[in-house]
Amino acid sequence: MRKSTKFSPEVRERAVRMVQEHRGEYPSLWAAIESISAKIGCVPQTLNEWVKKSEIDSGAREGVTSDERDRIKALEREVKELRRANEILKLASAFFAQAELDRKLKY
Repeated sequence: MRKSTKFSPEVRERAVRMVQEHRGEYPSLWAAIESISAKIGCVPQTLNEWVKKSEIDSGAREGVTSDERDRIKALEREVKELRRANEILKLASAFFAQAELDRKLKY
């Protein structure tokens, strides 16, 4: 089950932009994240994940982009549906094949 999102996409984008703009003013990326996360009211780990995701989506970091992740999830759902439909068709086929055999034997 997914947690409800407390922060709007606009707040997330603004926080990530703040980290990127003020990164040079701090001794490390983590120091910038800690400072800015306190200002927006989230835990540093959350803001760090947002920054990583933004870097992946922009191509600055290796990983699966958000668009690719959404596409993969959609394809996985489709595969699951198709497998379920295939199983139903197999059962129906077996049922009708057995019914056909039973009918021919009853001359």
